[in-house]
Amino acid sequence: MKKNHKQHNGEFTDKYTEASGIAKKLINSFFAAVTNLIPPDTQSIKEVGCGAGFSMEHIKRAVPDAKLCGSDIDPVLVEMARKKNPGVSFETESIYELPDADNSYDVVICLEVLEHLENPKAALKELCRISKSKVIISTPREPIWCALNMARGKYWTSLGNTPGHINHWSSRGLRTFVSSELTVQDVRTPLPWTIVLATKI
Repeated sequence: MKKNHKQHNGEFTDKYTEASGIAKKLINSFFAAVTNLIPPDTQSIKEVGCGAGFSMEHIKRAVPDAKLCGSDIDPVLVEMARKKNPGVSFETESIYELPDADNSYDVVICLEVLEHLENPKAALKELCRISKSKVIISTPREPIWCALNMARGKYWTSLGNTPGHINHWSSRGLRTFVSSELTVQDVRTPLPWTIVLATKI
């Protein structure tokens, strides 16, 4: 049966809207780690795979003077991101075919996206292409992610694997993957994620 928009988008927003207690602390720690990796003198940022715009709220607070924009393949999520972040430009785009020119942004950010993609290598190349200098990427840290899902009673039939996650990286695995196109500059591991800051080779 085809999912309605509420069901579909809940897979991407529930962890933010329903988080409480320890889960909320983990999410706040994640966003703090991401924004701490953004150089304070950054002038332009594009977030690819922006979802409903929760992360952009944190990015805006970290670099309020930077030119910000975001994109996602889901038009419903893009509209949610626009409402959540007035003044920021959001467009419906594929990560595989971004319309931006080469070297368009100081920092390109892609959070919790690559684990959903059939061709993450092609996506990484495109993120690298549109960045002038830096790319920030995060993915869930396996198998900790699955274990925590099961601990909170989620996705038991798939042993804790979040629906739509078709790629799984350890921290070392993500670093190795990113290193195929970029030079890894820093790695943060707020439970249960890996966040990599990399620069163009």
